[in-house]
Amino acid sequence: MSRIENLYAALESAFGGRFSSVKTELGEVTAIVAAQDLIAVVTALRDDPALAFSQLIDLCGVDYSAYAAERDGARYAVVYHLLSLKHNWRLRLRAFAREDDFPVLDSVIDVWPAANWYEREAFDFYGIVFTGHPDLRRLLTDYGFVGHPFRKDFPLSGNVEMRYDPDQQRVIYQPVSIEPREITPRIIREENYADSEGFRKG
Repeated sequence: MSRIENLYAALESAFGGRFSSVKTELGEVTAIVAAQDLIAVVTALRDDPALAFSQLIDLCGVDYSAYAAERDGARYAVVYHLLSLKHNWRLRLRAFAREDDFPVLDSVIDVWPAANWYEREAFDFYGIVFTGHPDLRRLLTDYGFVGHPFRKDFPLSGNVEMRYDPDQQRVIYQPVSIEPREITPRIIREENYADSEGFRKG
């Protein structure tokens, strides 16, 4: 059996039908787990010797926005990239938050402490709240930042701008003063434009 077939067999033996989907994408196995089963599943993935996913490589948020209908209506997900050094397996695990207005998932920091800053980043950029995280606060945006910049509906110009005010001698926040740009369509030139006389004369 191939490496991927071995991983499929190990997942089926350990979890049966607990995953809503298990498939191979881009040469890696991707499994989708329900939010309420997340902690039980990741604990078993780490502790079961037949799986031994001892390392969390990465964790990231995803905003499916317009594609939410294809995902049973769930807009926000968290994707966990796991590595089993013992078996040389990689697994992509995906869990969808149940609410779009206030996405919440359990923190996996007690299973993999490396999740700490990854979860803070997903909170900062997507507004996904991780229950049980000991220090969930913004990581990469400014403390006065309004909104979550990786959400698909976040305005390109942002919500507030900051500048140094020489009169007050401090940095101040104010509403965005930039006018939204009008996107102009790209000009499609004729196929042999570079061969024309006018182009060569430049």
